[in-house]
Amino acid sequence: MEKRSYKWFEKRRRTKALDLAQEQIVKALDTVTLLNQAVQSLTEGKKEEAIKHIQYLFKTEEEVDELRKEVFKELSKGAALFADYREDILHLVKRLDTLADHVKDAARCMEMLKDDEQPHELTQNVVQMTSALVECASALRASIQKISDAPEEAIAGSNKVEEIEHRIDEDYLNTKKLFVKYGEKMNAGTIVIFDDLIEFIEQAADMCADTADYIVVLSSREQSEGIVS
Repeated sequence: MEKRSYKWFEKRRRTKALDLAQEQIVKALDTVTLLNQAVQSLTEGKKEEAIKHIQYLFKTEEEVDELRKEVFKELSKGAALFADYREDILHLVKRLDTLADHVKDAARCMEMLKDDEQPHELTQNVVQMTSALVECASALRASIQKISDAPEEAIAGSNKVEEIEHRIDEDYLNTKKLFVKYGEKMNAGTIVIFDDLIEFIEQAADMCADTADYIVVLSSREQSEGIVS
């Protein structure tokens, strides 16, 4: 996946901790794209392709988790050096690690459902939800990139994340309503797993919105520091 530049990190002294944090952010957001690709492949009947996406997602999520640990380790080594922004990095890394966890759990549900046929309307709703989640993650990525050089744009991007999260929440509720419509055509186990699937997607969107809220705080601080300087 493409590695992006985050000037909020770059304007500070280059350190291993910051490099690791950037890589962790990129990989965490990449898991969302992999989930969407898996969902798209599965709905098109391309099971082997879907499994490849899911396996790559699992591998990427493990890397996200390892990077989180490495970031924490590096930050603990240079407590004095990182004193002014240590908590900022920790908050971002923790949130995006949780995001990747939710995406991984959704992928596990997809893996369990791969050999079971679900009503078309339900699967299309999942495609819609994961596609919107990609939009949400992309808006979040862009917002993080703008924290330093264009904090007002970062705040606007965070608002876009919130808007997309609301759409996903509506899709989530509408999909749950379909369990009543299709309940007799689906076995209980499938319904439970499918319910978990959309729950994890919705939780991933919630974590994007939660991270966006924190970016507003960071961006507002950057604006204030810019005025002072």
